[in-house]
Amino acid sequence: MALDKVINFFKNFNFEDKILLFQKSSATVKLASEALGCEEARIAKTLSFDVNGQTILIVVAGDVKIDNSKYKHYFKTKAKMLSYDEVEMKVGHAVGGVCPFAVNDDVKVFLDVSLKRFKTVFPACGSSNSAIELTIPQLEHFSNYIDWLDVCKLI
Repeated sequence: MALDKVINFFKNFNFEDKILLFQKSSATVKLASEALGCEEARIAKTLSFDVNGQTILIVVAGDVKIDNSKYKHYFKTKAKMLSYDEVEMKVGHAVGGVCPFAVNDDVKVFLDVSLKRFKTVFPACGSSNSAIELTIPQLEHFSNYIDWLDVCKLI
């Protein structure tokens, strides 16, 4: 189970007790913000893409979406999200719980600058009813990110 992988991941940092579990679903930005009682923008949604055969994740604020021209400028290819059926196999987490922690070894993680306006954000933790509150430096550390990107626009 992906949640167990994420819990074990955070145990390495003595941080597993920071994971929040909910009785209801937090699988979407709206549901997560309701479960947490915070604004939707502070939900750090993790989007999964295929870039020329390489699986990548981009963690973005809850109130933005991918700007195709910015994405193409950075990656030199059109944005191609993984299909629902591909996500769990290629990333290691199912849709609704995708996060940048404890992912498959060959997955590269990027962070979008839309997150930088917040002191803390809430990414999922491998299941559709979990999250963790992290500062931006903590998100950088735990996600093992490659780079900060500017590939989004407000919804």
